[in-house]
Formats: sequence, structure tokens, C-alpha cells
Amino acid sequence: MKLSNIFLIGIAAFSLTACDDLFEPAIENNQDLSYIKDPVFARGLLDNAYLALPYSSAPSSDLATDDAVTNELNSNYMRMATGAWTAEMNPVSQWDGRYHAIQYCNLLIENYANVEWSTISGSLNEMYKDNFLGNAYALRGLHLFHLLRAHAGMVDGVLMGVPIHLKSEDESSDFNQERATFKDCIDRIMADFDEALKYLPMQYNDIDAGNPMPVPDKYAQLGATAAEYNRAFGKTHRGKIDGRTIAAFKAQVAIFAASPAYSSANAMTYEQAAKYAADCLKNASGKGVEGVAGMDPDGYKWFISGSIDNLGTADNLAELVWRGNVEDNRNLESDNYPPSLYGKGRVNPTQNLVDAFPMANGYPVTDATNRGGYDQQNPYANRDKRLQTYIIVNGDKIGADNGTVNTAADSKTLDGINRENGSSTKTGYYLRKLLRGDVQLNPAYANTKKHLPARIRYTEIFLDYAEAANEAQGPMAKVGGASFSAYDVIKAIRSRAGITDTQYLDECAQDKKKMSELIRNERRLELCFENHRFWDLRRWKANLNETAKGVSISTDGTSGNAVYNVIDVEERKYDDYMYYGPIPYFELLKWSNLKQNDGWK
Repeated sequence: MKLSNIFLIGIAAFSLTACDDLFEPAIENNQDLSYIKDPVFARGLLDNAYLALPYSSAPSSDLATDDAVTNELNSNYMRMATGAWTAEMNPVSQWDGRYHAIQYCNLLIENYANVEWSTISGSLNEMYKDNFLGNAYALRGLHLFHLLRAHAGMVDGVLMGVPIHLKSEDESSDFNQERATFKDCIDRIMADFDEALKYLPMQYNDIDAGNPMPVPDKYAQLGATAAEYNRAFGKTHRGKIDGRTIAAFKAQVAIFAASPAYSSANAMTYEQAAKYAADCLKNASGKGVEGVAGMDPDGYKWFISGSIDNLGTADNLAELVWRGNVEDNRNLESDNYPPSLYGKGRVNPTQNLVDAFPMANGYPVTDATNRGGYDQQNPYANRDKRLQTYIIVNGDKIGADNGTVNTAADSKTLDGINRENGSSTKTGYYLRKLLRGDVQLNPAYANTKKHLPARIRYTEIFLDYAEAANEAQGPMAKVGGASFSAYDVIKAIRSRAGITDTQYLDECAQDKKKMSELIRNERRLELCFENHRFWDLRRWKANLNETAKGVSISTDGTSGNAVYNVIDVEERKYDDYMYYGPIPYFELLKWSNLKQNDGWK
């Protein structure tokens, strides 16, 4: 494999006396692996592995679930959800991207010792070695996890993983590899994370007068100074993987492997998953909610926090374990603001999701005796305040001009349901979550605002813990060294959203299965539009074919009151084998040892 850096150096003039250039090719500015000793080249390998990370700051896979549809006419996610998902048309495939990134990691792991990372001192050189080696191992494990999640599946009734690549490949490599077992893949991922922890700090921090931490003995014995340590492991490295993020990775992998779709491999138990989540949550720095230490009281609305605008390069919000770079743009707003406010209205939340938000006292809108007081003619009143934080309903306002959004069927604006194909909402709702409410899209006055892409939130890990602890030992048990139970976590998450009445929660806590349903619903609400639902439904082996619904609002000709009619918007068409994604079709054509998951062609 050759990695090339191609530079544009201009157009060279030539004359009749310079005819050599016409017949002899010029020397190309290509760099192969003989340049690996160059620290800039070596760092480029790691940078490429970071750039390949599969995180998205915009909703995408949610569009293939019961949480959302899109008005984009040529959306592959819409095609996927409505029956066109194949091994050739797979918008969630991770095959090429993850294996490319793993190749970069392997190259660095194999060659890191030959790189002259620093000429200043031997101790600084050793610290840089550890930093880059630890990151390479962690990234290899992380990319393998995302690869496994997308392509693991049953082969002749046995849960299989993907081929594991522990060495870089070149033209002499044997590419016709069999798939490893699912358990072997999980073990490999966790082993890479453990190896990374040998070289990385728990958190990148500067050593200064305000930080009593000494230079670690490992480096002090080499003569490393505080200034040198700060260059290799100081705050300027924040954003890269450290011990705190690895703890979150482990929690994600564990709850995934313990879930119903993968439990037959015996790769992880719920007790282990609860322990990994509890270990991660010891690092949480939120002020705490309802006795749950570390939880951020504003965690459910982290994306609209005013502190984003003043966030320093090395800083993070208490809600976030790991984030991307702060972005200054209006991309999400341009894609998702209603068309009356110059947006494309792309992501349309479903009535299914709206109905999942409980009443303000915690009872579901579907409660048999309506203990929550749900009013079908005033359906958005007295609801969980996360509904108005995440979804734009008829009559809401958004944007720098605070424009009113009218989604009714008789709306005189483009915001009305199905008013204009490819522009207006298909469900009667527009997206609010992830968007800044102070963006102006009017071309005459357009502005941009800062956005903070969240890769992992502590709320996700709290929900991992609650799910695992409940499945392992029930709602009230404190599992894995945690100081709280699944009950405590759900009580705190609902409390910060304004649901202080615990009667329904107490009722669920009497039945492990009912508590499990509540935990899953809270996960659905808290993590909606963050690309979790698609994967959660599959690992739970839950219903994939719930028809996406919307609401058509009209005016009663006699009373003048609004009438709300639930409508079917999009049927979901998934077969049972689609709990697991396919191996890419063209890979099967190339390699005889590579077997497809059951059901896929």
C-alpha cells in the first residue's frame, strides 16, 4: 500500500530547448512507507484514522427507524427503510471505511518505534511514542467495534463477527480471510483498549503550579521535565482519546455485546456491562441530579447551552464524554429549519416519537385510565418538556426572527404538511434538537452560529448502566460498584426534564420487564436524532416494522377548533434477518472464504 501526498506546484512553461520534459516523466512527489521515520508522515497515519471516524453531527440512520422520515426524495435511508436495503445498497455499511482506518493504525503500531518523534530529548521522544501508540491501539479497537456492529450476524445459525486484521496489508498479503467469531472480535476490541491504557493518561492535563500531579515515574526516570510532559500529554492534546474516553468505549461495547441479538455468543454479561458503565461514570463531572453523582442537570439540552459560544479549545461540557471540534456554520439549520424560514425541512419527527414523550406527571399518553390527563384536542399541553426542546409542533416558534411555524393541512405557508413535495414536512413536525434557535437563514441577513458535535454523552452511559443493571439484578440493585440503581438513574433523568412525580416510575419498578420498557423509552427520548435508534432496535431485536405516522391538523368548520388526525406516512419493510447488516456483495465476489450473513444474498 502506498500513501501519497500530492502537491499542486503550478504549471511549468516549456520551450523547444526543454524537450526532455516531453518524453521523460517528472519525478512525482509521492511518499511511500520509506518515509515512516518522518514524524509528520507518521502523524498523518494517525490523523487519517481520526478523520475516518464514523460520527455524524446530523441525523441520518434515524430516518430508517420509527422516529423520523425525510422529505428528501432520493434519500438512501428512505429507500433502506421501505424495502430496498440490500448487500449492494447499504447506507450504513462500515466495511471500507473501517478497514482503511485499521490499516493506518496497524502501520503506525508496526513502525512507531522507528519514528524520531523528537530531537529535543530522549524522554520527550519516548512520551510521544507512547501517545501515538496508545492512540493507534484505541482507534483500532474503536473502528473494529463500528465494523462489528454493522456487519456481525448469523452464519448457519452461529453468530459471527468480521475478519480481524492485526497486521498491515500489502501486495503480498492473503486477503481471502475467514470471519472471526463474534466473541473473538469483542475480545480483540477490549484487548486493544486495555493495551491503549498502558500508554495513555486518564485525561490530558498540564503540570503546573495549580496541578500537584508530578511527572509520572515512568517518564521521570528518563529525566522528563514538566514542560516536556505538557508537550506530550498536556491540555493541547484534549480531543484525542484518553482513559476517560476508553472507559466510555468499553461501556458501549459491553452493552452491545450483552444485548439479546448478540447474547448467544456469551461475549459479555449484563453484570459486566453494568460494571464497565459504572467505571466510566466515575469520571462524570456534572453537579448531580436526585442523588445521582456526576449527572449534568442540563444534560438533556446540551446542544443549546450558551456556554458553547465561549468554549475553549481544551474545554468540554459536563454532559459530554467526547466531542468533535466546535463548528461555526448553519448547516443543520439550513437542512432542517422549516421552509418558511428558508430551510429544507429534511428531518421530520414521527407521531410515534411524539407519543413516546410522557405527560408532565410521568404517565404515558397511552395510559389505559389516562392518569396523565392527555387531551386529544390539545395534545401538546402538559407534556414532558423534552418534547418542546426536541421537536417543533404546530404553532411553535424558531429562528432569529422567532417565526411561527404552521404545519396544518390548510397552512398558507410551505410549512404545511405535504404542502410541497421535497420541501414540506411529511409528518406534521419539524426537527428542533441539535439546532440553534438563533440562526438567520434569510440570505439578506444570514448568520452562522457555533455547534458542538457530541460523540458520546454521559447520559448515554447512564442509560447503558440503567439497562444493564436492571437486566442483571433488577430495578433497585446497585451493580458493578455504582452508588445508584437503574431506578435512581431513570428518576434523575426524568426529574431534570421536569417529571418530579414518581408514581409511574414506582409502578414500573415493581416489574423488571416493565422497568426495561421504561428504560428503553427514556433512551429513545434522550438520544433521539443522535443516530442511536437504528442500532438500539436491532440489538434489542425489537419491532423494526412499526409504520411511521404523522398528524394532519385541520379546522372544524362548526367550532373552529383544530382537529388532529393521525395518519400513516411510511411503511417500514424489514425482514427478520435484517437485525444484522450484510457483508458487502462485491466483497463476497472477491473472496471465497468470506461468508454472507443468513438471509442476505
